[in-house]
Amino acid sequence: MTVMETAPAAARQIPLVKGWPVVGNVLEMAKDPARFFARAYQEHGPVYRIKLFNRTYPVLAGADAANFMGSREGRECLRSKEFWQGFLDEYGGTRTILGEDGDSHKELRDIMRRGYSRDAIKGRADELVAITDRALERDWRPGKPVPVVHALQYMVTDQLGTILTGNAPLEYVPDIRTMTLYVLNVLVTRQRPKILLRHPKYRRARARVFELGDRMVAELRATAGSTPEQERNLVEDLMDVHLNREGVLPANDLTMALTGPYVAGLDTVANTTAAFIYSVLKHPEVLAKVRAEADALFAGGSITDDDLRRIPSIRYALMEAMRLYPIAVALTRTATRDFEFGGYTIKEGEMVYVATTVPHFLDEYFPDPDTFDIGRYEKPRSEHLRPGAYSPYGRGPHTCLGKSFADVQMALSMARLFHRLDLELDPPGYTLVTKTAPTPGPAMSFKVKVKGYRH
Repeated sequence: MTVMETAPAAARQIPLVKGWPVVGNVLEMAKDPARFFARAYQEHGPVYRIKLFNRTYPVLAGADAANFMGSREGRECLRSKEFWQGFLDEYGGTRTILGEDGDSHKELRDIMRRGYSRDAIKGRADELVAITDRALERDWRPGKPVPVVHALQYMVTDQLGTILTGNAPLEYVPDIRTMTLYVLNVLVTRQRPKILLRHPKYRRARARVFELGDRMVAELRATAGSTPEQERNLVEDLMDVHLNREGVLPANDLTMALTGPYVAGLDTVANTTAAFIYSVLKHPEVLAKVRAEADALFAGGSITDDDLRRIPSIRYALMEAMRLYPIAVALTRTATRDFEFGGYTIKEGEMVYVATTVPHFLDEYFPDPDTFDIGRYEKPRSEHLRPGAYSPYGRGPHTCLGKSFADVQMALSMARLFHRLDLELDPPGYTLVTKTAPTPGPAMSFKVKVKGYRH
């Protein structure tokens, strides 16, 4: 159902959010995009325009916008292609799951579904614990301050690489992060000028990511067909499609597809778990619950998939971290035709932001929204279950394909970290500073001190 008001939509001018000369709303968006979209919603309602340098963009915001993304009309009215075209061109590819819609998107999603699913990690909890222990012993030394996001990026790459691709290319972490930073800021969110893509730092990082892709292709070609179908990981599924389904995944799309898990997961998972660590350490009552659940989880030795149901406080704390520090703040789309929303007309061809996380910061959905409260997700409160209220993984057909995998990965990793280590904020009483590039989350300067080992 179209979201409409009684006044003629075509006669109404979409309000423009006040901004600075020349740059418009760029500075406020760069400082805190989630709360910027929420403040603009509270001032202007579910439809408004923002200005980024010399262009303006309509924004659809709030719970109705989130629900619209998941509706049939939303799928028909909005497409992803234009916002991701620059990213695709930079990789030299023909199509990417991020920029395709309809049947083409479904085809790519079906190819990758198993590799990114919860089944990819099923029965491998002990392996994930071992990888996490390896990262803790390498980067989380007692008595020393630990740059949290940096350390988590290496942990995440080790985990994703080993589980999803069979390869943990830690030496490429800085390059993956640099390429992601530049590409998202310049070609996707368009908050930085294109001239930055000529910077030598970016060019070196880009070359290194392509080098990683070439290395992965060579290794997969050499072992193609040696793994039984039911045991293949994500990249083996991709290579099988490339070799056996002509034209579906051509060679110039392979680098993008094979390195995708690192680009997609490096900052997103690291930022979310960093926000979890900060929030838990900031709230002693939550820390006590997290430690108790983690200690009980590992008291029996080997971990089963069912054991992960026994850590509700850890899962709720992760959910609350994703509410307060969302990664996918707004979705970027292009209107495929004229349509009406919130009493206004969105014109065909307009590039649109859909601010699905605005309800995260509204009192009518999450009372006292700036407070970290893991009880929100317990019954009978279940505040996140109100339609359109909670969108940490996006909305609609492009909802994060790896969300079930990430839920397990993050919960088990954080349980292990708080079981093994006695942490404190560095300095004590630290108030979190956040960043927005390449994705929103705790600043790279956020540190904790490892006081010692608990187990």
